[in-house]
Amino acid sequence: MINYGFTKEIDIPYGAVIEQVKAALGKEGFGILTEIDIKEEMKEKLGIKMNRYIILGACNPQNTYKAILTEENIGLLLPCNVIVYEKGSKTVLSVIRQTVAMQMVDNMELQKVAEAVEGQLKKAFDAIN
Repeated sequence: MINYGFTKEIDIPYGAVIEQVKAALGKEGFGILTEIDIKEEMKEKLGIKMNRYIILGACNPQNTYKAILTEENIGLLLPCNVIVYEKGSKTVLSVIRQTVAMQMVDNMELQKVAEAVEGQLKKAFDAIN
């Protein structure tokens, strides 16, 4: 168990988890800004074979705007990362805990935004079984 994210192993195929995560995030007002296919990047750049692993950069525009108004340089810590990867016969889903990520910024108003974002991310995370 990690303290900086919500993580679970599930018996749903990798591709199906990605689609479900995108839909669940969409219901919470998030869009996907980036998709980084780590397996393909490692193959292309280093010639290394590995299991499928993707990083989704999720963004909720309303909360991103609030965060930037509160802390102008917060873009250094955005977007909210969600990862999906294969681990044996399971698929692993992990979502960043924004309250933990934002602790390094000494700004109480930003912590309020982080709490709201984390709640939305957790709802999306919990929707995947």
